[in-house]
Amino acid sequence: MLTTPSTVEAAVVSPRKRVKVVIVEDHTLFAESLELALTFEGYDAHRVDLPDEPPSEAKLTSLIMRSQPRIVLLDLDLGQHGSGVRLIGPLARAGADVVVVTGSTDETRWGHALHVGARTVLSKSVPLGEILGTVRRLNYGLSVLDVDERERLIRAWVGQEQDIIETRRRLAQLSPRESQVLEHLMDGLTVGEIAKLRVVSEATVRTQVKSILAKLGVSSQIAAVSLAHKAEWRAA
Repeated sequence: MLTTPSTVEAAVVSPRKRVKVVIVEDHTLFAESLELALTFEGYDAHRVDLPDEPPSEAKLTSLIMRSQPRIVLLDLDLGQHGSGVRLIGPLARAGADVVVVTGSTDETRWGHALHVGARTVLSKSVPLGEILGTVRRLNYGLSVLDVDERERLIRAWVGQEQDIIETRRRLAQLSPRESQVLEHLMDGLTVGEIAKLRVVSEATVRTQVKSILAKLGVSSQIAAVSLAHKAEWRAA
């Protein structure tokens, strides 16, 4: 008898051999929707109840892998538990196929997730059927992301990382006083407020701001602050 895709699917996710899928998501309603849909499809699906106190990476990975899932659906933003990216590598090394399901539209974050071991990244805005289809394809051992698209997203992340390295190099060229001024700007202070705080003239602060902009290669205070935030920089 010829085996059809539907026959294969029925065999793969039948109650006798239910594939385990774990959902790591801090938005309860979305997690419950995924859990219900996957269970209806025949998967052994459950969401992880994240503890109130954020555990270590190792403990959280152990909690997720306790049931030895074949597939993990992982959010990138886990509230007080931080970024889900840090969990991708350990989960993949433990034998799980990690699918990132995120509300983030930042393709550099998607590329980072792929770089550290995610099989694919899906937006939370896609139809539920697309998420289920991805789980199904992984269960069949099929590809879930075009090679060219994977490389494009990873290149976007690598490019951003190189930009951040260059930004940090430029930030390191700031004098101690310029670093203090930039930090005040990051905290939302105006030139006048910085001058009063440091007991100097506004002209002195403006001169320092001008030097900061020149060293960072930008033309405005807003751009300088944006670069510093993107590089996760603070004055030493």
